[in-house]
Amino acid sequence: MSTNRITARSMTVRHRPSPQRGAARPTGTLTVERHDWYGRAEITLVGEIDMDSAPIVRHALSRCVADGVRAIEVDLTRVSFCDCSGLSALLQAYDRAAAAGVSLRLHHPRPVVARLIALVCTDAPLLSLDDMGEDR
Repeated sequence: MSTNRITARSMTVRHRPSPQRGAARPTGTLTVERHDWYGRAEITLVGEIDMDSAPIVRHALSRCVADGVRAIEVDLTRVSFCDCSGLSALLQAYDRAAAAGVSLRLHHPRPVVARLIALVCTDAPLLSLDDMGEDR
């Protein structure tokens, strides 16, 4: 008799960078939420992806690959800002996932983030066509 186990795991990481010397205001924060279901990781990013928080994104997505998931779905609905270091973290994660045979897809970016991805990522199928034109 065999028993099927449902593997579900949740993880939340909050990143609040320390204020930079001479900065007029503190930089934004980023929250990473991860839920695993049947070999698929659903990652929800909330906040800003910039040079301070990009390593957190890179680590979270690399951890999914190391944990042996087969697919990574990244929800960008609540990402209000992404700079080139954030995009670099997403592209590096995409390359690592592809090399390991893991699919990585980005979903529902706000128009400003979708535009950055569309301008830079012409050969990486990170977004579906439906996700490219959504207003959020």
